[in-house]
Amino acid sequence: MLTFAVLGPFEVRAGDHSVHVGGRMPRRLLAILVAGEGRPISEDSLAEKLWGDRQPRNPAGALQVYVSRLRRVLPGTELQRSAGGYRLVPAGTDVEQFRCHLVRAHALAADDRHAEAHEAFEAALGLWRGTPYEDLGDDESTVAVRAALLEQRDSAQEEAVASLLASGNHAGSVARLELLVHAAPYRERRWQLLALALYRCGRQADALNALRRVRTLLAEELGVDPGPMVRQLESRILSQDPALAATGTPAVKPNDRPLSSFIGRDADLAMLSRLVGLHRLVTVVGPAGCGKTRLAVQWAGRDAVVRLADVADPAHLVSAVAAAIGVTGFTGDLYEALIKRLRLDGKALVLDNCEHLGGEVARFVVDLLDRIPTLSVVATSRSPLGVDGEHSLPLGPLAADDAVMLLIDRIRAGRPGWTEQDADRQDLSRLANALDRLPLALELAAARVRTFGVRGLIENLDDRFTVLGRIPHNKMTPHATLQEAVAWSFDLLSGEEYDLAIRLWPYEGGFPLDAAGSAGGLGTLVSLVDQSVVTAETGGSTARYWMLETIRAYGRSVDGDPAATRAAHALWVRELVARAEGDLQGVRSATTMAALRLELPNLRAGLAHDLTYAPVEALRTAARLMWFWIRSGLLAEGNRTLSAALAAAPDAPLGDIVRAKTSSAALLYFTGDVTTARHTLSEANLAVASEPRHRSLLAEVRYYQALVQLPGGDPVVALAASAEAHAIATETQTTWLVAATAMAWGAALVMAGRIAEGRDRLRDAVQLADSSGLVWTAALSELMLAQTLVDAQGSEALPLLRSSLRRFLDEGDLSNQLAVLHNGALVLDAADDAAGAALLRGIVHFHQAHSDIRPAGTFLQSTVPLGWYEGAPPSQPAALNDALAVLSASVRAV
Repeated sequence: MLTFAVLGPFEVRAGDHSVHVGGRMPRRLLAILVAGEGRPISEDSLAEKLWGDRQPRNPAGALQVYVSRLRRVLPGTELQRSAGGYRLVPAGTDVEQFRCHLVRAHALAADDRHAEAHEAFEAALGLWRGTPYEDLGDDESTVAVRAALLEQRDSAQEEAVASLLASGNHAGSVARLELLVHAAPYRERRWQLLALALYRCGRQADALNALRRVRTLLAEELGVDPGPMVRQLESRILSQDPALAATGTPAVKPNDRPLSSFIGRDADLAMLSRLVGLHRLVTVVGPAGCGKTRLAVQWAGRDAVVRLADVADPAHLVSAVAAAIGVTGFTGDLYEALIKRLRLDGKALVLDNCEHLGGEVARFVVDLLDRIPTLSVVATSRSPLGVDGEHSLPLGPLAADDAVMLLIDRIRAGRPGWTEQDADRQDLSRLANALDRLPLALELAAARVRTFGVRGLIENLDDRFTVLGRIPHNKMTPHATLQEAVAWSFDLLSGEEYDLAIRLWPYEGGFPLDAAGSAGGLGTLVSLVDQSVVTAETGGSTARYWMLETIRAYGRSVDGDPAATRAAHALWVRELVARAEGDLQGVRSATTMAALRLELPNLRAGLAHDLTYAPVEALRTAARLMWFWIRSGLLAEGNRTLSAALAAAPDAPLGDIVRAKTSSAALLYFTGDVTTARHTLSEANLAVASEPRHRSLLAEVRYYQALVQLPGGDPVVALAASAEAHAIATETQTTWLVAATAMAWGAALVMAGRIAEGRDRLRDAVQLADSSGLVWTAALSELMLAQTLVDAQGSEALPLLRSSLRRFLDEGDLSNQLAVLHNGALVLDAADDAAGAALLRGIVHFHQAHSDIRPAGTFLQSTVPLGWYEGAPPSQPAALNDALAVLSASVRAV
């Protein structure tokens, strides 16, 4: 993971290694974007900050060059361009780390855990290497950001010493504070702490002298008296106020923490402290194995956590809590004694594993909070308690880097000589992801590395519950195995909830709301989300749901009829694709493409099932996905699937076979195998030409037959095929095909040498497509029209290419995006814009190397200058938005 360090000289780090990003200007540009903290910064503002009054002749172009270079040297970094300018999101920065440490430090200090708070403050301060944003100038906004950070650092220095003092290290505090008052003598808080530390060391005279020093300093240099806090402290020292005596002791005994290190949950720990400071009831919620109990123990200490997993009967709840907090040997009303003890303790009550006692625990907590106004309750559960005023802290999988770090730490614990080089880090990442990055599963896997090795463990995870084995006795979970931990969640489900959970396990990569709704009702899905069996992602435009792989594996293992469950999932996939087929060519094509991309894992699973058990259905589904395969750049995968389906269903109805072969021909065309594509479509045409019941299919076949003649094919075939297709589409009133065949007809006219007539028809096709809301057809018509104008010095071609690219970006059509960029590179090269042409060419070259798309010889342009796509492609090309900017800038220049 990359970290952008700005608390000193600017640098980019990948782990412990520094990343070279170029000279002074690229470093300065990155620092400016980091300072924006994810907000877009306009090109004008960037130019002003970078160059001031000495801007280059084309600052926008220079910015694009710098941004492209940065994207190449910083792969995976989201350096985005939007209408508001450029922005860097999300940027992992040392400022962000500094602030996270401070949040945790303040929470620990508020909880009287002063030694831990001091460590957290020191961790925050350890990130500082000099002046923040040292590489930037002193413009107004930078000065303000820098001043705010310096104030946070100065305050953190003071709070770090305050925590050290509160933990009992008085002498150490004196030494630190003498340095601090010398560095910033006007900060009275430092003098207060110094005087208090001296007093607690038994140096009352020195404490009073320190206060007199600051009084003299302020009077002589500023002409003011010290503030009321300094004056009050001086008075209390003179009167030897007993309250000034040392009181700081650790809130939790050192041995009250688990033996293993605590990895990956620091932010959650800080958030828990913050929530408890603001709210009286906080519930840590998450699936089995995510570390809810460990978080609670790390926050409160092992002895402070009340284990409820062993309480099977709700009638024993009060006695279990009372025994855990030390109410024993009492003969009166146990509940009243418990309330009295909680009032006296003044500590938060931590209840672990509440899910199986849901309603009873909720009523118990509500009554306690009502009767003890000063009480706070922290609960852990797989579902919220459902109490008014409850605040939840959702606990999900670990972050990717933290999951790998946890694996490495636990492997080393069992194999002291093991080093990270013994297993490729990519394998560790694959193992962590396969185990859902759940801490419990990761710890069990680490113990099994000794037996299987990392890669061997990955290969055997189909039987994960057996392979991972039993949970060690010293773990805080009440379950003996990971399987038992997941089974505990399923055992708490109602009949309807259980049935829906079982029906959902075949879904790969998540599922939309309608999949769950059709399977068992939305109310049941809500309940599964509440109980952490299903996870909801609601951050995008539409909600999406998924099951952890561990939960899916358990669902599969207890499914009484897994074949029927898989068949039901395959049926859902078929119906999804059948609904999407028409939309892929209509006004909803962009949203349909986006939806199908999300469902790609499900599409693959459904097709794999049907290839074995329902090959004719697989043939229909694969053919219906033709434009999805093309527009996603999945040409090889689409053709493999179609070939497998044709082989598996040789006796399928004629219409299905012809449609599948037509789809295959279109895919072959985009991979550059034009000869096979033309031959396949010629056979398809012969198969349905005399079949009246397949007249609509004939129109599609003839349309594609016309398209694959471009470029360099037979213009007679192209003209005849496009004219016939257009006539049938008009007769059947097939809106999308009317516009598409008009486009194909115009292209055929250009092929036949009737260029002016062809251009007019292509322009008509653009207008016809626009009037019908057919964005994709309009985009392709513009591309073809631009191809007829490539030699016109860009004056007409570039605006068309820019518009076409915008549309194809909106439509998510990678194949035709690259076709536009190749033609754009030709135009810019002819106009002597070598830099712009190289940028576009680099994008095409990169994607050609990583897919089967060959856009250079498609439609009306077959020119490929010598050497353009030879050799190694760029490791990280410019972004498609940058290509759009290059085309736009070139249009302005023209």
